Formats: sequence, C-alpha cells, structure tokens
Amino acid sequence: MRIIGIIPARMASTRFPGKPLAKINGIPMIGHVYKRSKEAKILDEVYVATCDKEIFEYIESIDGKAIMTAESHQRASDRSAEALDKIEKEKNHKIDIVVMIQGDEPMIVPDMIEASVEPLFSEEDIDAVNLMTEIKSVGEWNDPNEIKVVVDRNSNALYFSREPIPSSKKYNGKIKAYKQVCVIPFKRERLKKYLSLSETLLEKIESIDMNRILENGGIVKMVLTNYQTFAVDTPEDLEKVKLFL
Repeated sequence: MRIIGIIPARMASTRFPGKPLAKINGIPMIGHVYKRSKEAKILDEVYVATCDKEIFEYIESIDGKAIMTAESHQRASDRSAEALDKIEKEKNHKIDIVVMIQGDEPMIVPDMIEASVEPLFSEEDIDAVNLMTEIKSVGEWNDPNEIKVVVDRNSNALYFSREPIPSSKKYNGKIKAYKQVCVIPFKRERLKKYLSLSETLLEKIESIDMNRILENGGIVKMVLTNYQTFAVDTPEDLEKVKLFL
C-alpha cells in the first residue's frame, strides 16, 4: 500500500501573508512541518504542494520534494488533489492513501499522522479522517481561527464551525469542546470524489472544506489526540509557537 503526505501551502494568506516562510527558531515554518512529517514511518514520501516559487525553491533547497499547483485553489483539499494527479503521473503508479497535512501545523509529531491513518484500514465507508483535540480555554473556544467540531457517539463529525460550538447558552453543565487538528487522510478514490463535488453553502459560510463532505452525506471520522498543538494563523500565534518549540 502506497501512502504519501501532501502539505498544501501558499504565501497569500489573508490573516498572515507569507507565513509558510516565517521563521520559528531560525527555520521557516513550512520546514518544521515538512521535516516532522517526514519522520512518520507510515508515509512513503512527503510533498509540499504550492503555487509559490519561493516555497518551491525553499523545499528543494532542503532536499525536499515540492509540486507546483494552480493559484486558483481556494481549499487545501483541492490543491492536494491536483498535486496527487501530478505525483501519480510522475511516478506512473497510483497512490492508495493521501494524508493532507496543513502547512501551518509546525508542532505536529509523527504519532499524530500514524494515528490519523488507522481508521482507513478498518472502516470502508469513511470519506476522510480528521484529528481533533480538546479545547482547553475560553479563548480558544471563541477564536474564529480555531475550527471547532461536534461529533456523534461514533466519533463521526456532525458539523465544523468557526463559532463556539456546542452552545453553552442554555446548558449549565460542563461542556467538552473540540477543535480540528489539520491532519486529514483520504483514500485516493474519496479525495477524487471530493474534488468532483461542487463547493457547498456551509463550506463557503464557514470556510471549512470538510463541510463539503458532510453536506453531501459523507462521513468524516474524528480521531482524538492528546497532543496539544497550536496552528499558526496570525503573527501572534507564531510568537506563541516559538515558545513551545
């Protein structure tokens, strides 16, 4: 079975332009993500998918593998799907599983990648897998940059939002809230299926690609991780992550 990681990254972030090459302890953020992902033994290879020459050239400078993709992609999943096509043409064989790893997750550890892939070996009906972790503070819960998720009793996602969900307005008990960690494995055919679907209303409203799957009746399996990671969405996030790393 062939399993690869694809790290979609672009310079034109609306909240933090140029963040993939912003340095954390002397190393560009995308370099941290790439090197940490490469340590996952379950991955045969790791690629960075980008539309920016600066990112492409940096990855090549550290002997990494990069794929140039179109500038038009609005979603990381779309960029990853184009990269998959190019990789399969280059290698002249099909990939079985693609693990999409967001380029703004510099605290990722290899165990997280391996845990995210496990459900795909045992459950046939899954469209994608996401990691999630418990939200520890009110600040995180209210932060629109943190993608929140609610799940059913089988740990399948019900909805993703940038708003604080579930609501606490009419409930006095302790609420466990979870946030998405952007390590997202797809079986090849399911990623192709995702790409064939039109962008959906809730996907647009929330700016979260996983809602496209849910709106079309698909299954997103959530896997709880105890690792505490922080994505970098703003310059302030970058400073926080520098302290942890």
